Amino acid sequence: MILRRLSQSLKTQNWSAIWIEFILLVVGVFLGIQVANWNEAREANQKSKIFTERLKADLRGEDWTYQFLIAYNREVLANANRAVAALEGKAVLSDEALLVSAYRATQYRNRNQRGSTYDELISTGNIGLIRDRNLRDTAIRLYNLAIFDNLVREGMQSRYREAFRMSLPNDVQRALGKQCGDRVSRAGDYATIHGSLDYPCRAGLSAQTIAESAQALRSNPDILRFLRVRIADLETRMFDLTRNNQSVMESLRAIAKERP
Repeated sequence: MILRRLSQSLKTQNWSAIWIEFILLVVGVFLGIQVANWNEAREANQKSKIFTERLKADLRGEDWTYQFLIAYNREVLANANRAVAALEGKAVLSDEALLVSAYRATQYRNRNQRGSTYDELISTGNIGLIRDRNLRDTAIRLYNLAIFDNLVREGMQSRYREAFRMSLPNDVQRALGKQCGDRVSRAGDYATIHGSLDYPCRAGLSAQTIAESAQALRSNPDILRFLRVRIADLETRMFDLTRNNQSVMESLRAIAKERP
């Protein structure tokens, strides 16, 4: 409409009308751009708010996982230290207690990562929607930590785990796993973090089977040698979790304590 009137004014050389129509055209274009920019900014703000809350929710879950893995691997390490002390003759353990501690020293846990929001932000190039710098940096550091994969790989590929499995009959291993293995911990429930592995138990095996199994461990020199390596690996990873990445751990704790 404005362009048609402007064209007619040009034909009649109505310069006053031309200037008015031109100003209206410029103002209309300007307002259109401003409205588009405003809508775009409003949409970006809405997305930022949604993704920020989603990322916070994920990191609250990651805090529980982080705390759980610290507690769990401390319990694995405690059992490894008990077993090695008994095998070295520095502590006295019953045959059954040795079996249980030696078994628990083979254990590891996978990390249930809650990284869908972060992965979406990275894959779409929208990580900038997270305007809280501490939140953004915490997510980037957490989801790029190699320590969790290292814990699983070292636990799964542990030569001690292999030596233990080779030393005992399968029915003994199944009994230990059933009676003295991992307890279920409810994700998000901090009260269930501790004691998921290190708790009183009975293997449910005969006295003869327990004695023979304990002797099999004591008589295999690889058990003690590889257990020492297992302890060294666990101590390194525990240092990584609690000291080298202390700032990540503390940031997760702070986010988890915020009210949703």
